[in-house]
Amino acid sequence: MNAVTPETPEIAIRKRPRYQLWRARKDSIARWTISIGGTLVIGAIAMIFVYLLWVVWPLFTPASVESRVELGANNETAPAPAWLALDEQGEVVSGLSRTGVVHFRSAHGGEMISSQPLATGELEVTATAFEAGKPGLVAVGSASGAVQVFEHQYAMDFSTGVETRRVVPSLEFPYGEDALLSLQAPVTHLAIADDSRALLLAAHGADGDLVLLRAAKTQNLLSGEVQIDIQTQSQGIPFGVTALALSGDRRWIYLGDASGNIHRFSSENLELQQTIAVSEHAISAVSMLLGGVSLLVGDESGALYQAFPVRDDQNQLSLQAIRSFPALQAEIVLIQPEQRRKGFVAVDSSGNVGLYHATTGEQVLDIDGQGPVAAVGLSPRANAILLAGEDGSIALYEVDNPHPDVSWATLWEKVWYENYPEPDYVWQSSAANTDFEPKFSLTPLVFGTLKAALYAMLFAVPLALMAAAYTACFMAPAVRELVKPIIEVMAALPTVVLGFLAGLWLAPFVEKHLAGVFMILLVLPPGVIAFAYLWSRHGGAFRKRVPAGWAPLLLVPVVVLLVALAMWFAEPVQAVLFGGDLRAWLTREAGIAYDQRNALVIGCAMGFAVIPTIFSIAEDAFYGVPRSLTMGSLALGATPWQTMTSVILPTASPGIFSALMIGLGRAVGETMIVLMATGNTPIMDWNLFEGMRTLAANIAVEMPESAVGSSHFRVLFLAALVLFLFTFVVNTGAEVIRQRLREKYSSL
Repeated sequence: MNAVTPETPEIAIRKRPRYQLWRARKDSIARWTISIGGTLVIGAIAMIFVYLLWVVWPLFTPASVESRVELGANNETAPAPAWLALDEQGEVVSGLSRTGVVHFRSAHGGEMISSQPLATGELEVTATAFEAGKPGLVAVGSASGAVQVFEHQYAMDFSTGVETRRVVPSLEFPYGEDALLSLQAPVTHLAIADDSRALLLAAHGADGDLVLLRAAKTQNLLSGEVQIDIQTQSQGIPFGVTALALSGDRRWIYLGDASGNIHRFSSENLELQQTIAVSEHAISAVSMLLGGVSLLVGDESGALYQAFPVRDDQNQLSLQAIRSFPALQAEIVLIQPEQRRKGFVAVDSSGNVGLYHATTGEQVLDIDGQGPVAAVGLSPRANAILLAGEDGSIALYEVDNPHPDVSWATLWEKVWYENYPEPDYVWQSSAANTDFEPKFSLTPLVFGTLKAALYAMLFAVPLALMAAAYTACFMAPAVRELVKPIIEVMAALPTVVLGFLAGLWLAPFVEKHLAGVFMILLVLPPGVIAFAYLWSRHGGAFRKRVPAGWAPLLLVPVVVLLVALAMWFAEPVQAVLFGGDLRAWLTREAGIAYDQRNALVIGCAMGFAVIPTIFSIAEDAFYGVPRSLTMGSLALGATPWQTMTSVILPTASPGIFSALMIGLGRAVGETMIVLMATGNTPIMDWNLFEGMRTLAANIAVEMPESAVGSSHFRVLFLAALVLFLFTFVVNTGAEVIRQRLREKYSSL
């Protein structure tokens, strides 16, 4: 066999450039892969931000009029119709003429569909009224003093096919075609409130009398027949009435006068309960907002106000003027509430129209006047406004106003809501009734997020940082190799498991042993310090037998013993100092409310989840300090403790700061623990024994039940955007500070 000869230097030199070329290609591939991956990550984060902003942006776009359609005058009716309405589909315009005839016309071209008179003979309509939220039932007052009630309904006709379906309007008289009330003088003002139990009609005549009709309804359970018991009462009003309204619960009658006052009468006995001055000018129009709680008031100067009953310290209701709205240019002649939201339309004598929202207190749309307006109508969805001129012509305005209930004030400032004693920050996005006033304040959610993160960090930071410092600087290497992986594995525990344990085990345990928990906090620190002192001073020969770095293991039985002693002593201490029940004492004597799932439970559970993250990063920062700095400090005579505090700690401070910020981000964004271990009550209270609701938990709870595209849906995305921006700003600021700390201590 031929012997194998080694390669000559010339061959090795020729092969080396090929190896260097392959290495350069691998470096280039790795560099491009990392660059592309990093760019894609940044792009993904940017796209998340863009998507959140795209969903949220419609909340802050102003309302607008999309189109204006002239339906023309109806030759069969007298000029100046008394009442207008639009059906759900926006296809049929209903109008009541001054002669008492209801006309149904097409909303597209104005063609007449049908007509029906209210009563036999000619009728001169002087007043109309309907209840917000129930626009189908309309009360009509005439110059003869008669008051009649009718209901307009709309049925869908699919006989010719789905695509050519028709809306068929009809007129019904649920309380009969005869007059329900007969005044001795022409009806000047009229109000109606109706539900399944009773109908209430209030009418004011030109002679100054106020007449109240109450129609109680009783249904036979066997036959289903409804019997109506009608009672009437009247009373003279000693002042000139300029406006009239009925509360939705049928308890109060509101009368306006020429001096700017609102008088509140009881509907039970027609006695005056309260008089308040709302304006310096004569009251020209009033109307109840959706729900029948708030009273909308307009005066002859064009000013608009909202008032509703508020309970005082003696639990008595008193009407208060809550807010004012941007004024129109002339006397308010019409106020029309929306049927499904807390909005309304106001019209002045010059024909100027303003669309408002009561909760925000803002004017969301302004339509320039085209002349005096005789009647106004709103579609059930508030996406169209009907305006009838004095000549009988009707103009249809299509309105784009999807989110009038969201503004900067409703999101971040105190708002005075209906049935609340004072302005407050409130999150309550939904309720069982349809006349609910949405409350979209993000302030209590942000507060709850910071509260949960604060208590979690108070629990986690001292334990995690001290454990990291001891593990990296003082613990024996063999013990460190065992302890560090165990703590890091804790980060792999699913937060849903931690939340489950916190809600079903920890919260009841803390509630039952509240005194023991506080006794542990009082006994454990001094007990550990005392044991350490005795160990250092009187350990003797046994201390020398313990290898360096293994001494902390002796603390395990000591801690267990101290905890057992604290729990044992808790019962007698609680019996002597707190009457045997610390929780009851806190509520009864200290006035501190206690909820089972509270911030204390959250601090422990979420702190347990945050500890591994802070510990792992901080321990790596401590352990990564160059050994030359440590050895140099020890060689110069510094003690290990002095070396740790004066050399290692400053050098590792950038990494420690990063650990704290990453832990804070984890606490702020935590969802499952706060979702399962708190009461999810959006309150603003630093009380350790009460719960909270965070931004993340609120999104998880309410996103499945929100309607896509609704204000609720978009506000939840706004909460996500706020959370995203908060973590982005905190992490960016943390990185800037970390870099400066790194530059400051890089010379060590």
